Amino acid sequence: MTQKLIQDRYQAVLDRIQKHSPEGKAPQLIAVSKTVGADQIQALYDLGQGHFGENRYPALLEKQAALAQTAPDIVWHFIGRVQTRQVKEFINQIDYLHALDRFDLAKEIQKRADHPIKCFLQVNVSGEESKTGYEPEQVFAAIEQLVPYDKIEIVGLMTMAPADALEGELHFFFKTLKHLQLLVQEAGYPHAPCTELSMGMSQDYTIATEEGASFLRVGSALFAPQGY
Repeated sequence: MTQKLIQDRYQAVLDRIQKHSPEGKAPQLIAVSKTVGADQIQALYDLGQGHFGENRYPALLEKQAALAQTAPDIVWHFIGRVQTRQVKEFINQIDYLHALDRFDLAKEIQKRADHPIKCFLQVNVSGEESKTGYEPEQVFAAIEQLVPYDKIEIVGLMTMAPADALEGELHFFFKTLKHLQLLVQEAGYPHAPCTELSMGMSQDYTIATEEGASFLRVGSALFAPQGY
């Protein structure tokens, strides 16, 4: 992609986010860069984008090394399902983990992290069998279970909507997660402030924005070929 095309697509996404943001309060855009190289990350960084998301730790570490001098303050988000055996390879190299979806993963993070890790508890709001994560009714029990784990800070909740969900369904799923997030926040857990919501991807980020997302995970709308 040329610099001009990257700039145009980036500005188009930012404009749509601003247009759909309640009261003009825009969520943080995470550029999901898992399909592109360090050069396109650098191009977006030079335009002002500071948050990037990866889902494979070898690529994450490679890109971090490549960008260490020219983009040293990137905020790195690890997205997607994490294999427990991989935690030790990258957990201290990221700023946010978006897919805390099971207790054995939490135990491994506690074992391997050398500082508190900002985590999103993954919630399967839609009830899809193919999705991992906690059921909505399990969220409070999961948070209680994590009380002794001083290397895990539950900063918010995360969900992925079905790819074929209709607009009304998307509003329902995202609204449900927002309601749950507020309940957890109001509970006042020191280890789970739960002030954030990670929801919305390329196909539904405007709806997620309308429903109160604070982090959007957008990849193909920024990086895929035209007509994706």
